[in-house]
This record gives sequence, structure tokens and C-alpha cells, in this order.
Amino acid sequence: MAEPLGWIGIGSMGHRMSRHLLAAGHTLVVADAVSTDRAPAGATIARSNAEVAALADTIILSLPDGTASEAVAHEIAATSPRRVKTVIDTSTIGIKAAERAAATLTEAGIAFVDAPVSGGTAGADKATLAIMLACPAETYTRLKPLLRLMGNPFYVGPKPGQGQAVKLLNNFLSATALAASSEAIAFGTSQGIDMQTILAIVNASTGRNTATDDKFPRRIINERYDAGFTARLQLKDIKLYLENARAAGISNEIASTVVDVWSGMDAALPGADITLMYPYTRDGRGRDSKA
Repeated sequence: MAEPLGWIGIGSMGHRMSRHLLAAGHTLVVADAVSTDRAPAGATIARSNAEVAALADTIILSLPDGTASEAVAHEIAATSPRRVKTVIDTSTIGIKAAERAAATLTEAGIAFVDAPVSGGTAGADKATLAIMLACPAETYTRLKPLLRLMGNPFYVGPKPGQGQAVKLLNNFLSATALAASSEAIAFGTSQGIDMQTILAIVNASTGRNTATDDKFPRRIINERYDAGFTARLQLKDIKLYLENARAAGISNEIASTVVDVWSGMDAALPGADITLMYPYTRDGRGRDSKA
């Protein structure tokens, strides 16, 4: 039987990702501060994060933000006695939070792996997530077979936070593509052109992107609006990107605008799926009042 693994955070992404490990023969001990109702069948339910740290050599985190990841890192580091030797954080938490979590765990003699994921709930279900690892190269080599059970691991670099950097720039590009495509397609349909025709032409042309190639044909044109990722979480990620872009001293005019667009949608449609950006835009709720 494969080594026992710990999992902390079995929310929308975590419960989907963790079940692939059980299917591969791993024993799994899980904890969640909110609810363990979605724990995969066959997992052992721990009473606390400290219990997970006492039972598993490797712990995987899937948490909502940097505050949660840092708190769990401190809790794991303070656990005694403990078994854990490696913590893999798949959460999107930002560069500074990853650096702080890494420092806390490293001081306690525990290896930290910055490993955010991208691909949404569909990728978590199908084990096709992109997993962006920042850690020593030898750690990447050791963990690659395990992470392949959940998706496609990529080595980013040796420093905690480098995985976060790639995840944030990816989510910024994705958010920009969906917002811009929503404006463009709303314009096209306002001219009496069928959306399917617009998509067919754009996807054979230079405007093709993840929104026109995936979200519009699969989730918007049929009015399902079910990407499984909320505008609020999207906004959290692109705000992190903007914060880190400013800290790096790079140009951020586009990022500032994209944050404003998603802030408006989140305020107008609290809890909405990201694909509702299209009807929000089409119906003029994001119209520039200065035009």
C-alpha cells in the first residue's frame, strides 16, 4: 500500500483532487475547519490539523487564501509529536504568504512546496490540472509521480512564491480574456450576428483565447454559466496579481482596469459564476459611465 497522506481543506477543489489519491491506493487522512462532509469515501477523518500532522508523512493543503495557509503552517509546525516531513500547498495565496508559510515550516524542519493549481473543478475532476511547483529540483523529482495522480506537474523554480507568480499571471490572463471576450461578443451580437458564427470565426483567427475556445462554447452559449469558479475568487486572484505587479515595479495599467471590471461584476452579482460576466456585460451593467 502507498504511503499515508494527509489532506487539509476538502472544499470545492480539495474533495475532487484528493479522491484521485485514494483511487491510486493511498491511505488518506483529512481535516477541514468548516466541514468534512465532502471527504472522499474511504478517507480517515481527523479531529484536527494537528492529528493529520501526527499521522501523515506528506500533507497537501487546498485552502481559500494566504491567511488560512499561514495559520495551518503555524499549526503544523507547532504540533508535537509529529510525523509530517513535507507540506504541499496547492492553494492560491500570493508570493508573500507562500514565503512566510515556507519560513515557518522550514524553521520547524518541514519542507514546503509551493504548488498552486489551475484548471478549475473540471480539471480537478478529470485529474488534468496544471500543477506549478516551486521547490528544490530533487523535491520535484520525488513528488512528481504523486502529483501526476492529480494532473500535470510543471517545475517552475526553487523559490517559494515562484509557483504563485505563475498562477497569478495565468489567472490575470484568463480573467482578462473572459472580460474582453464578453465585451467583444456582446458588440458582435448587438450587430445582429449569431454568437456561434462569431465564435467560429474568432476561433479560426487571431482573437482566439480560453474564453472563446472553452467558456463561451461550453458554458455561455447554452446559458449554463457553470465554470464552477466564482467572480469573488477570480477577483481575489487578480487583486493578488495587481498587488504583486506593483511590488515588482512593472506596468499594471491593464491589470488595474481588469480588477475594476471584476470588482463591478462581483458587487452587482455577489457569488456569481465567472461566466456570468457575459450577460453582465451584454446587459450594460459594466458600461463606462464616462463614454
